[in-house]
Amino acid sequence: MIQLYTADSVHRFDHGWLKGSHVFSFGDYYDPENTAFGPMRVCNDDTISPEKGFGAHPHSDMEIVSIVLSGTLRHEDNLGNVAESTFGGIQRMSAGTGAIHTEHNPSKDEPVRLLQLWFMPRTRGTAPSYTTGRFDPAKLEGRLLPVVATEGSEEVVDIAQDMTIYLGRLSHGQELTFRQETGRRIFIYLMEGQLQLEGDVLLQPGDSVRIEEINELKLTAVESAFLMLIDLP
Repeated sequence: MIQLYTADSVHRFDHGWLKGSHVFSFGDYYDPENTAFGPMRVCNDDTISPEKGFGAHPHSDMEIVSIVLSGTLRHEDNLGNVAESTFGGIQRMSAGTGAIHTEHNPSKDEPVRLLQLWFMPRTRGTAPSYTTGRFDPAKLEGRLLPVVATEGSEEVVDIAQDMTIYLGRLSHGQELTFRQETGRRIFIYLMEGQLQLEGDVLLQPGDSVRIEEINELKLTAVESAFLMLIDLP
């Protein structure tokens, strides 16, 4: 089953300093039919104006991943972590029993665009933690590159959930097939271009799909495409 959510159907907002979209219910936007997909709770496509950001605020029992698409994102938290990430950078905070953090655009003239993703952890009440990672953007070409996974590595950020986040760029006309085990889910979000899935589902920028009961999925770039694919339980 493939369920398409078009960019026109998601909640879009403009707060002046912050613009973007909420793919799932978030903040003031609430749709009881759109609160989760498996352990996934949030997919926000945010653009933060220069020298603006989110003030200090708490979280608990949530795996929070920030993927920087352009610009610079600065993180600070009460655990003593301070980090700045640009494109190729990944930030992951396991809020656990509780953490307070800020996210800020330190640039004086360039906005930062990021994907903010939230997932329920496998185990609640663990100690909070934070880490960063960086992948080589050149490795995105023509493939799905794992950037976040249960088991971390030098270029893959670890996460306390049975899942993998992939990023990839496909050139015009390029195809690839994604395979996963029976009983798992696929979430896809398209950042750029046009992407066709099996069953003649065509994605435009800002579109997303939630897929269940499909173990093998063919992806074709109708136009050069930049996508995120998440393999979920």
